[in-house]
Parts: sequence; structure tokens; C-alpha cells
Amino acid sequence: MVAGPAGYTLVLPPGWERIPARQGAEDAIKAILDVKFKELPPDLPRDQLAPYRAEIEGKLRKAAAQARKNGAIDLYLPVQLRNGLPVPASFVVSEGAIPTAGVTEPDQIVSALVAESEDGTPVTVDGVPGARSERSAGPDPEQGIEFGSRRVDYMVPVPGETGRWLLFAFSTLGAGDPGDQVARVLVQLFDAMMSTFRWATV
Repeated sequence: MVAGPAGYTLVLPPGWERIPARQGAEDAIKAILDVKFKELPPDLPRDQLAPYRAEIEGKLRKAAAQARKNGAIDLYLPVQLRNGLPVPASFVVSEGAIPTAGVTEPDQIVSALVAESEDGTPVTVDGVPGARSERSAGPDPEQGIEFGSRRVDYMVPVPGETGRWLLFAFSTLGAGDPGDQVARVLVQLFDAMMSTFRWATV
């Protein structure tokens, strides 16, 4: 993995996959689809599956390209259908500095982030204090976002590296309403994934 002193790990639920956004996205997408399509019943007509695979591959490539454009390291998303439908959720991991007004200590930055966000709360991620925020966001046609979404962000300083932070940005459409039960369940799922985050050691 790419972040932290020697990277990080996350435990993903069944059906979720990681796609590296900077390098190796094409190979990762091909490997994911190879596995998923091998799991399908052998009696399904392959000529009908080919267009379906091409469609999924195109969507994954587009998502990875958008994540890369936004400066992400990794893209995580569900590639397994639930009740015949895609799960409307994903999150990206990026790294960088947090803009602050002369504040340099991580604890002070976390306090400022929590205070600035309407729904900000302090969190601890594998022993490191960070900030969590949650909000609803409206459509943004200029960014290709057609619908409103529920957003959750985690901001965590990288241990031992002054000014370097990991940013986790989760988004879900829910079942069409960012405040519905599906959105709330998917937010809880993301929080559960974040509880498994561990800094990797050499």
C-alpha cells in the first residue's frame, strides 16, 4: 500500500474491492473482473456476458480515472450486485496537507477541523487522533454528479510525518435520498471498515 510510514491495511466486506488510482488500475480492474466472472454459473452464454463485462469495466475505469484526477491514492467500491442492483457507495483515500492558519500540531489541527464542521467529531484511528465529519451534499453537474449524496470524511495525520495526512472520503446515494435508511446503513458500514484500519509496519 502507499500511505503512512509503510502503508496501511483495511478489512473489506464481501464484494468490496480496492483499485489503486495512481498506478495499476487497469491490471486491478481486469483481475477483479476475471475473478467475478469465473464465479458465474458455467451455463450462462458467454456472448451475452461479454457486453455486460465491457460495461462494468468501462464504469470502473471511469471511476478510477475520476479518483486519480482528484488526487486519490486508492478507490474502494462494491463490485458485487445486491438483489440484482449495484451498491450505491464508494470511498477514496488520498494524502496531503491540511490547510491551517498557522497551526502545526496534529491535535490542534484535529480540534480545529472538528470545530469547523457542523457534524465534526474527534475519532481515533489505530491509536492516532483524527477528525470525522458527515454531511449531505447536493448534485454538482459540473463535476458529473447528478444526484445528492451522503458524505463522510475521515482526516488522520500520518504518524511521524509532520504535515502529512490521510483523507478518507466516503459517498453514498442511499436508495435515492441521502438521508434514507439505506444511506444510514452504508455509512455505518463505512465506519465499520474504518474501525479495521491499521498502519502497516515494515
